[in-house]
Amino acid sequence: MNYNNPKYYTNRELSWVRFNQRVLSEAKDKEIELFERLKFLSITASNLDEFFMVRVASLKDMVHAGYTKKDIAGLKPEEQLKLLYPVLHDFVEDQYDTYHKLALECRHHGLKIVERHEDMSADEAKFADKYFTDNVYPVLTPMAVDSSRPFPLIKNKSLNICALLAKKGKDPKKDKNQEFATVQVPSVLPRLIQLPSKDGERRVIRLEEVIERNINKLFLNYDLISASPFQIMRNADLPIEEEEAEDLLKEIEKQIKRRQWGEVIRLETEKGIDKRLLKILKHELAINEEDIYEINGPLDLTFLMKIYGLDGFEKFKHRSPEPCAVPGLPSGCDVFAAIRKGDILLHHPYQSFTPVVEFIKQAAWDPDVLAIKQTLYRVSGNSPIVKALAEAAENGKQVTVLVELKARFDEENNIGWARMLEKSGCHVIYGLVGLKTHCKIALVVRREEDGIRRYVHLGTGNYNDATARLYTDMGLLTCAEPVGEDATAVFNMLSGYSEPLQWNSLSVAPLWLKKRLLRLIARETQAAKAGRQCGIKAKMNSLCDPDVIAALYEASAAGVHIDLLVRGICSLKTGIAGVSDNIKVYSIVGNYLEHSRIFIFDNDCNPEVYLASADWMPRNLERRVEIMFPIENAELKENVIHILTQQFKDTAKKHELMPDGSYKKKRVAKERRFSCQISFEEEAAKLITKGVSLKDSRRFIPMEKI
Repeated sequence: MNYNNPKYYTNRELSWVRFNQRVLSEAKDKEIELFERLKFLSITASNLDEFFMVRVASLKDMVHAGYTKKDIAGLKPEEQLKLLYPVLHDFVEDQYDTYHKLALECRHHGLKIVERHEDMSADEAKFADKYFTDNVYPVLTPMAVDSSRPFPLIKNKSLNICALLAKKGKDPKKDKNQEFATVQVPSVLPRLIQLPSKDGERRVIRLEEVIERNINKLFLNYDLISASPFQIMRNADLPIEEEEAEDLLKEIEKQIKRRQWGEVIRLETEKGIDKRLLKILKHELAINEEDIYEINGPLDLTFLMKIYGLDGFEKFKHRSPEPCAVPGLPSGCDVFAAIRKGDILLHHPYQSFTPVVEFIKQAAWDPDVLAIKQTLYRVSGNSPIVKALAEAAENGKQVTVLVELKARFDEENNIGWARMLEKSGCHVIYGLVGLKTHCKIALVVRREEDGIRRYVHLGTGNYNDATARLYTDMGLLTCAEPVGEDATAVFNMLSGYSEPLQWNSLSVAPLWLKKRLLRLIARETQAAKAGRQCGIKAKMNSLCDPDVIAALYEASAAGVHIDLLVRGICSLKTGIAGVSDNIKVYSIVGNYLEHSRIFIFDNDCNPEVYLASADWMPRNLERRVEIMFPIENAELKENVIHILTQQFKDTAKKHELMPDGSYKKKRVAKERRFSCQISFEEEAAKLITKGVSLKDSRRFIPMEKI
């Protein structure tokens, strides 16, 4: 049977939009705290921005280049864009319908978002005008457009106000020589301005409204005909010719600057904008009608994160508990001594990320540590891990750090870290030509009484102490010699030309990981055909690799029961008779971003359990350096199985993929609802207070009520 038939697959871009719709559904859920819903709505806006700058931009590049190769669902780039346009416009309308409902709810709870400057009271207007004069006016730079001053370059994602002007004393209805001007809303000033409270009600207005109210002060010799805010999105997909670049770091720095001036791929204006202004913008920005979004509300809903940050509304926010300590790794302990006792499994953010930081910190100051090697993909702005690596080099350790310069939208940050680490004496490498290094691995080489011992950390998420409190991820600390040998081989491969003939434990992309996955799936397929016990359970961020999906279809057709947790993109379709009858796909969107990659293969009742840095996508399996690693300790293996089992049992945040491509959340009575994320918070606390294993801690979970 041909499992590669395009009708068996969903276009990845359309699937992504459906993911963002699931995020939006959280903003609509009235059982969630009000300010959490504002945050979810803000997240949909930032998600959409990146989607336009990267995915839509990439499709437009393909169309411009005359690229006609079809995608996994049998669509050419131009056909994909035609499919997306109406869906995206509908999504934006849904966003703003949700926004207006949330703004009204905020008003009921003592927070008024003043939408238009005309809605301010006399006292508020007086306050806003003074604020403009004192704080805003000195920063603004109005840009007129005429024969000597061409249309200015509008920066990517900047918020601007355009204006149509007429010379004083002339009737704008008769004088056709009207002038166009624009002014950028300064990003260096707060977007949200708090107005004087009235009758105990907190009132806020956006900066662009205050500027628009006073914009005539920027053009004293002209009368204002109309003014309107607008925002553009540009192509931010960096075209880097690595093989041609003499210095990759300098080449990426150049491309970062170009990102601000790429092709305009989206124009947002407020609904009701003067048609003359819109005509000028459309012409000067060379943008098509389908790429124009007339917005019924404030542009750029990411300002809602500023609303979320307002104090005094704590009862409308969800407060997650502090991450718990990891059993076996109490504060101040010798991390290396703890690892020697046995492998340690980490489950973030329920358990603290501190042990990972301490692993590098202690290595930096331990006189017996000879070398530290680590990959860095995305790190926090004030990373304690980067600081510890620099200290290690200054202390005379051999420190090798692979900094991935091509981590999208983190390039500038990573260039800064790379230069700082080099100055500290670290040997910094930038990975392999044509590949991103996305694996999460740290190796510490230590001299001990019985010889050299290698300690390794492997993870599913980045070495970022900030996102480790927001993303669910897993990690392993081990000093098992086979893993240590493989870790050394990984770094030798990254820094030189040494590809090992075989691996002990690790499966590494792009050369070995995909083949390993396909063999594991095929083994379950053969078990089903032979009538043996079989099954696949897996969790990942995205699933769109056609070879992997075809293998899953074949396994399903053979009778393998497959349960998948795919947070985002899923090109696999469920419910196809004879193809995917035995496949169930779910997605969890909750307070934490589900980020861990967990793969479990039944193996005839002797399950093999793997964690990985890779999703099942072509880019991860074929164009990145990724690592999949087994969990071999029996107790830790059972813990991972327990974690994934609990997620499949979720009835609070889990959506199920339907055969028509939509997602549905099963509604369960509130008192019977089970949230895996809340359960994991409780389990982590009980592990510390009672010293029990995850297996034993199951008794604390009221599963009988599910």
